[in-house]
Amino acid sequence: MSMNKPIARAFIVLIVGVAAIILYQMSGQDDVRIKLPEDATVSLPMPETGDDGLHKQTWFQDTFFDLNEDLAEAKSQGKRLVIIWEQLGCPYCKKTHELNLRIPRIANYVEDNFFVLQLNMWGDREVTDFDGEVLSEKDMARKYRVLFTPTMQFFPESPEEVAGRPGGDAEIHRMPGYFWPFHFYFQFRYVKENAYVDQPSFQRWLGGQGDILQEAGINVEEALHAESLNLPAGF
Repeated sequence: MSMNKPIARAFIVLIVGVAAIILYQMSGQDDVRIKLPEDATVSLPMPETGDDGLHKQTWFQDTFFDLNEDLAEAKSQGKRLVIIWEQLGCPYCKKTHELNLRIPRIANYVEDNFFVLQLNMWGDREVTDFDGEVLSEKDMARKYRVLFTPTMQFFPESPEEVAGRPGGDAEIHRMPGYFWPFHFYFQFRYVKENAYVDQPSFQRWLGGQGDILQEAGINVEEALHAESLNLPAGF
């Protein structure tokens, strides 16, 4: 039995249309997503967990926790001293390690420019403060008014700038809690570049950086909560 001509033509048009859709999808032309550089995405291995149950980075420093000595050593390496306070079972500490610090651009910048000490908010190891007082980690956390984790404390470049003050008074910037990769990365930049000297407000400084990024074509609103760090050269 044969088709009449109108039905046959309609059938042919349908077949051609379906084939065109399949070829278009196979070509990938309907995928307008931009592939991010590898160093901007989560691509590093998962971090290991230590005997204390905390996540560990291979570049965390193993010292005697004498903060004056650690600050002097950081300066000799051309780095800045930072303490990251964590605790067992902290979901945002876990996220810091499994998201932020698995992005190569962030991890490499921190490792290259910072001397990082990890302290346990409820730990018992002894820590010698800049003022000479020796306390357990949990008592030092209380002295420094560390109320939750993760908390990161950034310190001046030299012991002379600390001048024997307790760490809680000597710190030049504090990162209280978890921040998405964009804010996280720029807080380290803020300290390394000594931007706090001219602009004590991190948020105002970051607003200026955001304006520069917008001019470079970056959608800052999207970047603020992205699980990646796609920035132009120079950032």
